[in-house]
Amino acid sequence: MKKRFLLFFALGIMLSASWGQRTAKKNIPLPSQAQLNWHSLERIMFVHWGMATWQGREYDNHTTDLSTVNPRLLNTDQWCEVAKVWGARMIIFVAKHTGGFCWWQTQTSDYGVKELKWRDGKGDVLDDLSKSCKKYGLQLGIYIYPGDDHWGAGIGSGGITADPSKQEAYNKIFRQQLTEVLSNYGEIKEVWFDGNCKIDVKDILEKYAANAVVFQGQQASLRWVGNEDGIAPYPNWYMLSKEDLATGTATALASDMNGNAYAPVEIDVPLLKNKGHKWFWAPDTDSLILSTSQLMNLYYKSVGRGSVLLLNSTPDTTGLIPLSHVKAYTQFGQEIKRRFEFPVSFTSGKGKQLSVGFQKPVTVNHFVIQENLIGGQRVREYVIKGKVDGKWKVLCKGSSIGYKRIEYIEDTQVTAVSLEIVKSKGEADIMNFSMYRVETDLDDLNKENDGAKPVQAGFWDKNSFSSDQYRDFTVDLTDLANQTGEYILSFNQLSMDYASGKSSALLFDDVRLDIYGSQTSVDDGSFIKQINANQFLITNSQQTLKEFPIKFRAKIKHGGANSVGEITIKKLQY
Repeated sequence: MKKRFLLFFALGIMLSASWGQRTAKKNIPLPSQAQLNWHSLERIMFVHWGMATWQGREYDNHTTDLSTVNPRLLNTDQWCEVAKVWGARMIIFVAKHTGGFCWWQTQTSDYGVKELKWRDGKGDVLDDLSKSCKKYGLQLGIYIYPGDDHWGAGIGSGGITADPSKQEAYNKIFRQQLTEVLSNYGEIKEVWFDGNCKIDVKDILEKYAANAVVFQGQQASLRWVGNEDGIAPYPNWYMLSKEDLATGTATALASDMNGNAYAPVEIDVPLLKNKGHKWFWAPDTDSLILSTSQLMNLYYKSVGRGSVLLLNSTPDTTGLIPLSHVKAYTQFGQEIKRRFEFPVSFTSGKGKQLSVGFQKPVTVNHFVIQENLIGGQRVREYVIKGKVDGKWKVLCKGSSIGYKRIEYIEDTQVTAVSLEIVKSKGEADIMNFSMYRVETDLDDLNKENDGAKPVQAGFWDKNSFSSDQYRDFTVDLTDLANQTGEYILSFNQLSMDYASGKSSALLFDDVRLDIYGSQTSVDDGSFIKQINANQFLITNSQQTLKEFPIKFRAKIKHGGANSVGEITIKKLQY
């Protein structure tokens, strides 16, 4: 079964270029080969390592005595081995962070690896890593901060110096640094410009990084999602307007299913994020390591929503990724493999419907759908049905698919499964529709009516609300709040218009709840109360049937800045 599945999957990817050419005539933006390669990676490992590591900080404050820096155990082979244990296929190395410390041999700065006593000042971590990546079959990406504190081009500057008289000189410095890291260390597949890059480097990218994706900046082909929580908004559209992309700072907020440019979002998140948030190693931070359950939850909300997960690693002052971190990555990789290595069945094809039948009932609870993106992101709406006791039943439905969409349901016995494409721009092309039975003791999956963790109840996008008038908005909670008890309904922003300088806060008016066959107001306070700016307490004092819908209704507007977000509901436990 495994060999047949891999062969089927490979055939789905190896479609002719003429298919993409025909699609272009339908005004569907198409990905570049570099973007197709990026999609297929699915998981990438970030490596944050710098003087901030020696300071126990998140940003280098230049207090480190470089003569004391001795990463005596540095082994970039170990970094690659760690990447492979959780399925990462690329490493993006922070070669220069905001503080300006350079991990490669360069004459553009006197703040770098050549100033260390380590290896007599001749060390080159980027060179080590490049060789290790080749050895382990991993692709290499480079994070090089466009700014530099030493030049007065700090955080968020995009490389613009506070003193305009220094700009021309710094432009030459940065252009030389970028040329060095892109031309001396083998093929670079991703270039990371954190925040933006306002320095003109188009010619350098075209010459040395033609086969790379670019994260943010004027030549961006990838966007920041808009958060560092490991969560992609849903729907997750890869398209946006050319005007938004040209800003260099577009996030998921700019996503538009009818956009005329193609630039998906990347999901960056630190491993040290369990009740904390650290990109750089520091002593006594093991309590911040995300558990396997937490990591799997993020996997479903990043890869499972069609994005690439960029999970951070952070070596300590010896130069090695700590064993406690290695254990977390290993268990994460094992859990992904355990759940998704062997499908119950699979198929692929073009058109409006794909079906799989079984000779006897089988139990399924997961579905993986993948579009062939050579023809662009086409599917706008789909539904998955199962034949249960001889009758077709809707199991789940959604909108965007993209490179990968993971759906999960309660265990269901079926004799057939069908994927129906309800809406599509052009003919849908599904290169993989697989079904699984996943058994797990982890609590990352929020099953229906399980109030232990927040459950997805809905989403909103940049077009849902405006600033000038309230709009009617409804969230159907019938299947999620029909148990007796109290629930917290939360509106969680995942990306917003940071550049506007205006508030993205949601404002609620005329809040009501449909329950028990009638409607109650938040002013009454009996069944629904607003407990803070974006949360509501819902009380269901009676066991209700699905024939009596439970719906949250409100008029909503925002404070001037658009946002996108996820609505969750959590049953309180006492």
